[in-house]
Amino acid sequence: MLVGFAAASIVTSVVTGLTGAFVMPAESAHAEVTPAAGASAIEPASIGDAPTSSGAAGAGAPGQSASAVFSSIQAVDPAALPGFLNAHASDLDRLLVDPPAASDVSQLWKLLDPSRQAELVKVAPHVVGNLEGVPYDVRGKANRLDLERTISAAQTKLGTERGKAARVALKRQLTTLANVKEALAKKDGVTRTLVSLDPSDDARASIVVGDLRTARYVSVLVPGMYMAVGEQIEAWSEVAQNLYEQQTGFLKRLGGTGTTKRTPGVAVVAWIGYQTPVLTNIGGLDLARQGADSLERTLMGIQSLRVSDPPYLSVLAHSYGSTAALLALERGTVSVDALALMGSPGSDAQSVKQLGVRGGNVFVGEAAMDPIVNSAFFGSDPGSPSYGARPMGVGGAADPITHRTLSGSSGHNEYFSAGTECMRNLALIGIDRGDLVLSGRGAGTTKTASSR
Repeated sequence: MLVGFAAASIVTSVVTGLTGAFVMPAESAHAEVTPAAGASAIEPASIGDAPTSSGAAGAGAPGQSASAVFSSIQAVDPAALPGFLNAHASDLDRLLVDPPAASDVSQLWKLLDPSRQAELVKVAPHVVGNLEGVPYDVRGKANRLDLERTISAAQTKLGTERGKAARVALKRQLTTLANVKEALAKKDGVTRTLVSLDPSDDARASIVVGDLRTARYVSVLVPGMYMAVGEQIEAWSEVAQNLYEQQTGFLKRLGGTGTTKRTPGVAVVAWIGYQTPVLTNIGGLDLARQGADSLERTLMGIQSLRVSDPPYLSVLAHSYGSTAALLALERGTVSVDALALMGSPGSDAQSVKQLGVRGGNVFVGEAAMDPIVNSAFFGSDPGSPSYGARPMGVGGAADPITHRTLSGSSGHNEYFSAGTECMRNLALIGIDRGDLVLSGRGAGTTKTASSR
């Protein structure tokens, strides 16, 4: 079972008892890159001062250093590029500390010739793999390389490390990275791509099931409490796989028999892009704001690479992750086509009209015996009638399309279980068929905006 909040009784006491929690900022870490053999040492040249983070929420304005960095790379002789990149590793790293706009990165990346792009992946895979605006196939290749290098470096260090605490940390990191590697295994012929990887203690990672470059429908899964990469990345990827298969199946079925049209592609992002909370820090919004920043950048990254062919973009968020998603969509900086919230403890927005969701296309699922729903712990209750969201059935039903019996979700942790009414409804929301979502009141909801 996927772990969201802990047992209902524990959570209820925590939610009612905590008033806040101090959250230590996560530090970025990645494998050290060894300079390429034979690379000539060159005197570091100034390629632009990276802007200092203002601390403002959101993706922010593009960092001026990005243009300087990419322009300098393009100007360097290819033979000297490995040494140049290693000499300026800190400048590259700062692109992740204060990320430039994804749209700017997308344009700047295109200005680099293929040989320079390849060298950048080779020397700085961690930066390339986590920079929004870089094509997803390139990021996948870079993150795979970063994953292997980090595993190799940790194994080597473990062989010589004598400190007990350090050995425990290295073993924990190796277990986490091994689970990421296992989660990347292709299933049923469907490609999985590692589009982000932070192998630090509070690891973050995102795996895409399907092709994010071409998919007509893109769904981003946002997790809640206790969704650490090391323990949950495999299970979270399986949820994405299940959703992918249901969406593909519905598209084929709803397309009609004998149709000559090609079934539209789908992609599901198993996103663990922020440090999810545990019992000791669930009472505050610090991590939700960090999650909102990261999610905002992710959504902007998708949209920047699909400007000429925008997908139908959905966010499907659970528990504390729904609060992070709501915070991101309240800012007015990014919009999505649909939003589904399960077990939500609320947010600042008072209604769907204050969210960046086109047509107010917001759905709310609330399971029986879930102690979090209706709590409005972090603000208004998305499940209240005044909020304006559409009810989404999660209690179990007979599917009028497939005629299968769908099981119900109970408590806080069963929304993403396979074979549930909730997963069936999420699949339809993600392919712009909200008109077929079961409301849990004996009939489907009213029809959403027509398919684009």
